[in-house]
Amino acid sequence: MSRAGAGRLTARGVVRRFGGIAAVDGVDLVAPPGRITALVGPNGAGKSTLFDCLSGAARPDEGRVLLDGCDITRLPEHARARLGLARTFQRIAVFPTLTVAENVLVGAEQVRRHGARAATDRALTLLGLAAARDAPAAELPTGTLRMVELARALAAGPRVLLLDEPSVGLDAAETARLAAVLRALAADGLPLLLVEHDTELVSELADAVYAMAAGRVVTAGPAARVLADPRVGLSWGEATG
Repeated sequence: MSRAGAGRLTARGVVRRFGGIAAVDGVDLVAPPGRITALVGPNGAGKSTLFDCLSGAARPDEGRVLLDGCDITRLPEHARARLGLARTFQRIAVFPTLTVAENVLVGAEQVRRHGARAATDRALTLLGLAAARDAPAAELPTGTLRMVELARALAAGPRVLLLDEPSVGLDAAETARLAAVLRALAADGLPLLLVEHDTELVSELADAVYAMAAGRVVTAGPAARVLADPRVGLSWGEATG
């Protein structure tokens, strides 16, 4: 899959409020081509809300979202998808009555007028799903469904890929396969932005990490430095203790 059209996703001063409380409070972030960028922090830090603002599921109250320098802040989710912004979800979102191939084809047909079936076949092969293409999604385990959802996003030929906790529910072998796929996608030039609680996976994969707490980015930079920052450890401790 060629990534000649890979993009750059940028957030500038993004604010999202609920009842006067800022769930996202002035976040700046860049997901550049060919890099894996991770977003970490405790539950309630604002990570998924920020993803909603980036993907178009929610509109920021302040700030801007840019794709290759073009302002997409006011575009709805489907319009952003057509521009090449694809997302997977923390809670698996597949059609249980459809087969694996049919689920992936839905993603391809959302943005392609031609070549949807070929794109579906490529995505199934890349994710190791070709042998399960005719299996109903309802019969598959969580790890396989995670790969189905990722294949559906890739079949759309994204220019930027947002992944919300992609390793949830995966065993060690499935996590290793996911990591290998994400590395290959980044090496091919695709920008990846992922929310992830698995710090070992973040440390292994991410080129850059943004750590959030209480709606704000508290530190950002290379994974080793950010994950060793006392403020990041304190944030996780507050969430889990």
